[in-house]
Amino acid sequence: MRQQLKPAALLIVISAVVALGATVGIAQGQAPRQATATGAPKLAAVEITAERRQLIGLRYATVEERELFGRIETSGVVEVNERRRSYVQLRTPGWVKRVYADQTGQQVRKGAPLLSISSPEVASAEREYLLALRHERKLGQSAVEGVADGAKSLVGASEDRLRWFGVTQAEIERLKRGGEAREEVDMVAPMSGSVLEREAQPNLYATPETRLYTIADLSEVWIYAAVFQNQVGEVKVGDAALVAVDSYPGRNFPGRVDFIAPVLDGATRTARVRINLANRDRALKLGMFARVALKPRLGSGLVIPESGVLQTGLRNVVFIDRGDGYLDPLEVELGPRIEGGYAVRGGLSAGQRIVASANFLIDSESQLQAALGGFLPPPPGAGGPAVAGETAAISVRTKPDPPERGRNRLIVTLSDSFGRPVDGAEVAIGIYMPAMPAMGMAEMRTSAKAVARGAGVYEADVTLESGGTWQVTVVADKSGRRIATSRLSIAARGGM
Repeated sequence: MRQQLKPAALLIVISAVVALGATVGIAQGQAPRQATATGAPKLAAVEITAERRQLIGLRYATVEERELFGRIETSGVVEVNERRRSYVQLRTPGWVKRVYADQTGQQVRKGAPLLSISSPEVASAEREYLLALRHERKLGQSAVEGVADGAKSLVGASEDRLRWFGVTQAEIERLKRGGEAREEVDMVAPMSGSVLEREAQPNLYATPETRLYTIADLSEVWIYAAVFQNQVGEVKVGDAALVAVDSYPGRNFPGRVDFIAPVLDGATRTARVRINLANRDRALKLGMFARVALKPRLGSGLVIPESGVLQTGLRNVVFIDRGDGYLDPLEVELGPRIEGGYAVRGGLSAGQRIVASANFLIDSESQLQAALGGFLPPPPGAGGPAVAGETAAISVRTKPDPPERGRNRLIVTLSDSFGRPVDGAEVAIGIYMPAMPAMGMAEMRTSAKAVARGAGVYEADVTLESGGTWQVTVVADKSGRRIATSRLSIAARGGM
C-alpha cells in the first residue's frame, strides 16, 4: 500500500495540527500557548507560504462590532387575529326569517343586513317606542311642570331599549317618521370581513346563546410560532419576523412579534410566540403552514463569519492573521448564532483580521478526525521550520496487505525530492480509531517507533485491536527538524 502527499491533503494536515494544538509549526519567536481548561493540547502559530495560500484560496475577514440580529427558524400556522373577530348573536329570543349572508366565506360590509328576525320582544319594544313618540307630541308643549320632560325621557328610554335589542338606527329613524311597528326586523354586520362560521338558517329559533355568524377581518392575521426553551430568552416583543409559505415561492411576508406566551408547552418545551402580519391582499389563508424566521435584537457586539471558526467539539478556534503568512490560532468564546456568522463573547477585539475560509477544514472532517487522534508530536528538542519546510516524501505499506485484526507490520519508505532513500531519520507512527458511541465502542489508539532497516526503509510492529478503518499518522525527523508527515487510512480485516 503506497500513499503520496497531495497539496490539499498537506493543507488539511497543517491546519489540523494547528487546530489541535500540536507543538510543531511554532513560528519563530512564538512560544506555545498554554493548554486550555478542557485539557486540549497546546496551540501554536504556523507559517503558510504565499503559494499555499493561493492554492487553497485563503480568504480573510475583519472582526466587526455592530448591531446584532439573531435568526431563529421555526414553523407556525396562520390563524385569525382575535382582535379582528366578531360574533353575531341576538339579544332576545326569536325566529330567523330570512338569511342574506347565506354562505361561509362570504364577504360582508359593516352595516349590511345579514338576516331578519321575528321577535315578540322587539315588536313590543317598537310599539312602545311609537306610543312614547305620540305622548311626546301631545305633551311636549304642556305648561305643567315636569310633564314635557317626562314625555321626552320616556322616548329616550324606549329608543335605548330598541338599540339594546340590536335594532338599527335606520329602523329607529323609520319609526320616527311615522312608520308602523314590524314583526320582522333586520340584523346587520357589526364589522366588515369574511364569514367564517354560519349557523343562521331560515325558521331557526335562536336564543342569545346562539352564534349565528362568526365574522373576521383577514386583512391582518396572526401566526403562532413554536420557539424552544433555550432560544425563547432571545426573543422580544417588537422583533422582526419573516414568514414564507409554499404557495408563494420567493415571497416573504414581514411581521412583528407582539406576544410571547408566559407558559411553555409541557410536551414540546416550546413557547408560543405570536407574530402579527399584514394580509391586505388576503394571500395568507387560515390554516396555512408557514416557515418562520425570527430576527431577535441582541444588542451590539463583535461578529465573525460562520466560515471563520473551526469547531472541534472541545473548543472554538479562529486563525489570526499576523502578517507575512503567519497564522496564530486562538480559542474564542462564541455567542449566539446570527445571520451570516456568530457573535463573539471573548477572545477577539474589533479590527483584528482572521482567516475566513476555515469551512474548508469542516468539509474535510474525516481527515481532521485522523489528525485529532493520530498526531504524534516531535521528539524532545525538535524545532526549526514548520511542516511548510518538509523535504521528504513518505510511502507506507503493510504486511500482511491488507492488514488484519491483530499483529501487523508497517513498512515506511522515506525518499527525497530526487527519489533517493533517506536514512538516519527518526520515524514515529500513531494509529487511531475514533469512538463509536452508537456501537458502544470507545476510541482506540496505539503508537510505535519504527526501526531503520537501511535504504530508506523503516519498520514497526503494531497491534490492531479491531477490524475496521484506522487512521495512521507517520512523522519523520532528522537532525532536529521535521522532514516529512503523512496521514492515511487503512482498512483492517476482522471483526470489531
